[in-house]
Amino acid sequence: MTDQKIKKLVIAALLTAMTCIATMIIKIPTPTFGYIHPGDGFVLLCGIILGPGAGALSAGIGSMFSDIFSGYASWAPATFLIKALTAAVAGFLFRSTARRQDNAFLAKGRFFGVVIGGIVGEALMVLGYFLYEAALAAFGSGSFTKAALSAGIVSSAAGIPFNIVQGVSGIIIAALLLPILYNITEIRIWINGTAGKESHT
Repeated sequence: MTDQKIKKLVIAALLTAMTCIATMIIKIPTPTFGYIHPGDGFVLLCGIILGPGAGALSAGIGSMFSDIFSGYASWAPATFLIKALTAAVAGFLFRSTARRQDNAFLAKGRFFGVVIGGIVGEALMVLGYFLYEAALAAFGSGSFTKAALSAGIVSSAAGIPFNIVQGVSGIIIAALLLPILYNITEIRIWINGTAGKESHT
C-alpha cells in the first residue's frame, strides 16, 4: 500500500470518527423525538474530500454508529443509506462544479460547489428521512394500510422543518471548514486530482 493510500485511509477513518462525534456531541431534541446536530457538515465534507465512493462509506458508517451509540438503532440502516447518498451526491456535484471553474475563481468555485452539492445532498436527506419515518410509523401501527400510511406521512411531515434546519447548518459548517482543510496538502491534492489541475489559492 502506497503512502498516499495509507494517508487517505487514515483521513477517511478520522472523518468517519468526526462525523460520528459531531452527530453525538451536540444534540438539540425536537418535538418529533429526533434531534438536530452538526454532523451533516462532516457528512458533506466526507463526500467533498474523499470523493463520492469513499466519502459515501465514511459518512454512512460514521452516521450509522452515532445512531447505534445514541440509542436510535432502529434508524441505523436508514441513516447509513441516507447519509451515504448525501455524501456521494455532494461529492459528485462539488467536483462537477469545480471542474467548470477557471483558475481565477478557485475559491469561489469551491464555495459554490459546497453550496450546490450541499443543497441537493441535504434535500435527499430530508426526503429520505421523511419516507423512512412515514413507513416506520405505518408499520408501527400494526397494519400497513392506506390509513396507517396516511397517518405516518402526517406525523413524518412534522420533522421536515427540523431536518431542513439541520441540512442548512451542515452546508454552512462545510463551507466554513473546507477552506481551512484545503490548506492540508494531501486534501488539496485529492480534491484537485478529480476537480482539475489547480494551484493553491
